[in-house]
Amino acid sequence: MSTPEHSPLGKHTAYADRYDPSLLFPIPRQAKRDEIGVSEPLPFQGMDIWNAYELSWLDMRGKPMVGVAEFHVPAHSPNIIESKSFKLYLNGFAQEPLANVAALTALLQQDLTRAAGTVVTVIIRSPRAAQHGFADLAGESIDGLPVTIDHYGPPRAEYLQADTKAEVVEETLVSDLLRSNCPVTGQPDWGSVQITYRGAPIDREGLLRYLVSFRTHNEFHEQCVERIFIDVMKHCAPERLSVYARYTRRGGLDINPFRSTEKSLPDNARGARQ
Repeated sequence: MSTPEHSPLGKHTAYADRYDPSLLFPIPRQAKRDEIGVSEPLPFQGMDIWNAYELSWLDMRGKPMVGVAEFHVPAHSPNIIESKSFKLYLNGFAQEPLANVAALTALLQQDLTRAAGTVVTVIIRSPRAAQHGFADLAGESIDGLPVTIDHYGPPRAEYLQADTKAEVVEETLVSDLLRSNCPVTGQPDWGSVQITYRGAPIDREGLLRYLVSFRTHNEFHEQCVERIFIDVMKHCAPERLSVYARYTRRGGLDINPFRSTEKSLPDNARGARQ
């Protein structure tokens, strides 16, 4: 079954070192989307950008090879891929002989596409060529606001409001205070979030209280970002909106979901905590 409690999360695991595509564990997106009121056609476009820093395999002479991989999973895919299963799957290449990087790329794309339910883009670079560099999320930080906070979960969308009597603005607001928890293990997921919009000015104190209200909330990264997008659209009604979160890595993987009303993709620059 493809529900979180049936995934490898929180269970004793044997770490394979040979290729095994059955390790990938897809989880349908729609159940959580039903909960927050998302149906077809999707009200957003976007991508889940994964970066893998612990990828290794053998060449045909048995010599270890290493690389850094980037995966793009479209937001319209029917499934997310549970992150521990993804890590176990990637670890399985450690003792697997492969002819070249192209052969590895083809295998990864084949298996991840099957798991996600739509085409997943795979890019593998050598470690010395994979220098994304560090860059803060562009925008104005709201973390310094002198707000009193006493609610840490579940998320309170009613904190969100916009001044509909004020002139329309275009701005980008960022916070490094996003934290949520894995819905199976309860382990914390730390992230930074960027909200870019055009519309009535969003109340910044309310936005910060709202983002902090995820602090004890149990939900996967992708689901949190979609919830933020839907809540901001519902309560603030911007003309345009993009929500982008950069999460810290676990098991050599980081997940960076992006949802937007626009046809665009963000930079894949690493944050200071990544």
